[in-house]
Amino acid sequence: MFQKILIANRGEIAVRIARACRNMGIRSVAVYSKEDKNSLHVQLADQRICIGEGPARNNYLNKEQIITAAKNMGCDAIHPGFGFLSENADFVRMCEESGITFIGPSADVINSMGNKSHARKTMMEAGVPVVPGTKEPVKDVEAAAEKAKEIGFPVMIKASSGGGGKGMRVANSADEFEFNFNMAQRESVNAFNDDTMYIERCVLNPRHVEVQIMADNFGNVVSLGERDCSVQRNHQKLIEESPSPAIDDETRQRMYKDAVLAAKTVGYTNAGTVEFILDQSGTYYFMEMNTRIQVEHGVTEMVTDTDLIIEQIRVAMGEELSFKQEDIQIKGHAIECRINAEIPEKNFMPSPGTITALHLPAGNGVRVDTGLYTGYTIPSEYDSMIAKIIVHAPDRQAALQKMRSALDETVIKGINTNLDFQYQILRHPVFCEGQADTGFIEKLLRLD
Repeated sequence: MFQKILIANRGEIAVRIARACRNMGIRSVAVYSKEDKNSLHVQLADQRICIGEGPARNNYLNKEQIITAAKNMGCDAIHPGFGFLSENADFVRMCEESGITFIGPSADVINSMGNKSHARKTMMEAGVPVVPGTKEPVKDVEAAAEKAKEIGFPVMIKASSGGGGKGMRVANSADEFEFNFNMAQRESVNAFNDDTMYIERCVLNPRHVEVQIMADNFGNVVSLGERDCSVQRNHQKLIEESPSPAIDDETRQRMYKDAVLAAKTVGYTNAGTVEFILDQSGTYYFMEMNTRIQVEHGVTEMVTDTDLIIEQIRVAMGEELSFKQEDIQIKGHAIECRINAEIPEKNFMPSPGTITALHLPAGNGVRVDTGLYTGYTIPSEYDSMIAKIIVHAPDRQAALQKMRSALDETVIKGINTNLDFQYQILRHPVFCEGQADTGFIEKLLRLD
């Protein structure tokens, strides 16, 4: 049993981890920036320590500062949450060298799956279906252009170390390839300090479906159903649901098997997500693997009646999974709406500020993960996501109605949010019929 876990994150995921620690009888330590000194996760943790101020690079991304804090506070483990250092292999190695357990996969696995071009090659060799494209990374624009012609336009240009839509461009023809390749490569260098790229066929109007897996150190890998994350803005997810309305049971079972195969191929441990895209014919392809807990893990928890954060901690302590594949039964339907402090009509411009009034929805089958409270000031330095509203009901139509009711009940004053925009989506016939693809938001905004 861990005695004390340092939470190397902030916001609602840090609150979530602190509560899981408390439920397990494990003491928690919150790290925080000066801007976050009044945050809920700081108040909920058993102990707290300031690690700097200003942008994340000075605090939540400062590996040395966090390791030093963990040592000074006597922590035997670190939970990274998502984002920040959660997929940083160097940080994992620093934890190992300091005798601190990193609650997540090994550094080698993170490196293996974090590099997108390497992950593609690994999955190709394992027999997992992958979007047609380059097997090896490319750096030179002329060589990349030749590969693009072989693949056939339109093509997607992607950064090997990419994420969050950075270092990604679509080239519809050979004439525009060079410009888009150079732009994507420049973004990749600036964001990830990596100029290696890969090219793949552009799947038009795809669905984004991902499979949650959990693996222990004894070779057990279990899939916990899929989530449909097709509703996105600027490559950032807005709504997630499980099960996906886009796939049938036969496809679902094949996807689960391929997700488990992907995890076993790289010797994966702890929580991970295998992401697929689904084309218009219903064929799916491996896209990438997220080697961490996902923002939308609560959707899976609702339909499988599991606690993935507690399971992560147990696996990191060397325990076997507390469930087997046959124990996982998908019950009902769950939907999550991400509530962001932003202005949708101004290209989702962030809207930090102080919460002057707050009322969050509740009731049977309604869950809110958040760090908000009345009087809390949302800093401008960090991500704009401030809450996740999750509902669970016997079927999709009932879940849609419950989510509309939950959004109706939510009151957040003092800042701008995307609440009304989310409600608009929840009433749009394309989404209600389960037909929304990754281009849905863009088309919706064009029509408006």
